[in-house]
Amino acid sequence: MTDKPSQQPTIHPEAATSGMAKGLTNYGDRGFSLFLRKAFIKGAGFTDKALERPVIGITNTGSSYNPCHGNMPQLMEAVKRGILMAGGLPMDFPTISLHESFSQPTSMYLRNLMSMDTEEMLRAQPMDAVVLIGGCDKTVPAQLMGAASVGLPAVQLVTGSMLTGSHRSERVGACTDCRRYWGKFRAEEIDSEEISDVNNQLVASVGTCSVAGTASTMACIAEALGIAIPGSASPPAVTADRIRIAERSGEVAVHMARAGLTIDQILTPAAFENAMRVLLAMGGSTNAIVHLAAIAGRLGYELDLKALDVLSRNTPVLLDLKPSGDHYMEDFHAAGGMPTLLRELKPLLNLEALTVTGRTLGEELEAAGSGFKQSIVKTLKEPLYPQGGIAVLHGNLAPAGAIIKQSAANPALMEHEGRAVVFENAEDLAARIDAPDLDVQADDILVLKNIGPKAAAMPEAGYLPIPKKLAAQGVKDMVRISDGRMSGTAFGTIVLHVTPEAAIGGPLAWVQNGDRIKLSVSQRSIEWMVDSAEVARRQSAQPVQVPSAERGYAHLFKKTVLQADRGADFDFLTATESKGAIPRS
Repeated sequence: MTDKPSQQPTIHPEAATSGMAKGLTNYGDRGFSLFLRKAFIKGAGFTDKALERPVIGITNTGSSYNPCHGNMPQLMEAVKRGILMAGGLPMDFPTISLHESFSQPTSMYLRNLMSMDTEEMLRAQPMDAVVLIGGCDKTVPAQLMGAASVGLPAVQLVTGSMLTGSHRSERVGACTDCRRYWGKFRAEEIDSEEISDVNNQLVASVGTCSVAGTASTMACIAEALGIAIPGSASPPAVTADRIRIAERSGEVAVHMARAGLTIDQILTPAAFENAMRVLLAMGGSTNAIVHLAAIAGRLGYELDLKALDVLSRNTPVLLDLKPSGDHYMEDFHAAGGMPTLLRELKPLLNLEALTVTGRTLGEELEAAGSGFKQSIVKTLKEPLYPQGGIAVLHGNLAPAGAIIKQSAANPALMEHEGRAVVFENAEDLAARIDAPDLDVQADDILVLKNIGPKAAAMPEAGYLPIPKKLAAQGVKDMVRISDGRMSGTAFGTIVLHVTPEAAIGGPLAWVQNGDRIKLSVSQRSIEWMVDSAEVARRQSAQPVQVPSAERGYAHLFKKTVLQADRGADFDFLTATESKGAIPRS
């Protein structure tokens, strides 16, 4: 590897000064500011020779509340080693750490806050490049959002997936199997002793979920974007491969700093299109659409859902990974990881897109070799599923769009008309879903309102549980509709991200029990079969009260959060200059 990339980058304005002299504290005297800064850092034992090197920041997102980041000490050590070997000076610093299961009310509520923390610490502290270490669902999006707003050279390093466990000779892993076994428990197919036993096996090590959940999806997307080094998405958290990836990430960051290879030169329309192809081809998390929209919005690009659906129609699912398939991330790694998938997708990719190594995606694929025989990544001629994992729906129930993960849905329900069984909010759902007298049948459509961005910070409550009395009868899936999200680990015929959300006056607000709804995935439509006169009557009788909060972060969130199609980012954090839509027509 050389310091000079194969395509000569331009120098970002914020890279005009470097090292410890960058971004000096304002005392009214630049010379004194640098003198004081060096005096304090020397108090930690640094020499002038060390301080002359390129400074590479490292985000430390370790937390006792975050087992997804449980390998942070080892990763930090390896990144620092790589930086030192390449002639840089490593400087780690803490930022917010988010774990999906330890964030109330939802980690999505805190994603934008983490992005602000990351952005402002990158601005405030002197560094020529940064290695962003993150893994759990919202951390990688938050880091890329913050870094994109700053414009530094940046390398994304994911923490890696957990290992799988074993329950009574069956291989299990978080968190598709978590949902599957909990469904069995609700249906009284297994008892409390067995659900306790499996609880001990679902998470066999530190690391992120081992299926195509949001964490693994964002890891693969980061590599497809070119913002993570080749081969970095799939090594499990506790392997030597993951540590070697960390070392090389530090080395690459130094080369990027010296070359002035900034993040905006990596995250281009071509790179975003590659990421979308990978999302569709891996049957990845629907959450990734929201995150890609937010990251793109920080750079001035708007995600075009209709154009994304065009990509979906000619991008088959190739990766045999739960919940769309049967395998786990460690199997994907053994099959060659992302280079294997990208090699098969090569005819559909923008091979000229630049990566953090300074080489193009095409050049990196050539360097990766021809691959080997394996069974986890299917071929374009014999795919796992004929279209992309995600379909975009439109209709009078979702004028600005909705999403369904078609590769993890029940084919028998993807063309379906049924009676709406409506829950007004998450509290109403919790209170009534298991009631013995709930008026619900297997062919009904469950509708959950008021869990969108402004109403409830868009929790992963879109995976409505099957009503207990139906689960006990053996019902495994129903059409479910909401303005919220669901975990990428989940499965079922579930319509998500209905936009506009109910809380701001989207049509979903006025859906009532007994209304007919028609879903047609083949036609990409979601229709509410109520005439306009009746809709107008309901709107007049029940005007919407847009949610607000009196103070604090909740006030900021509810006042400024955008809709799902804009990434649920804050309106004041998006780029001030528009650069057009992605994917390009």
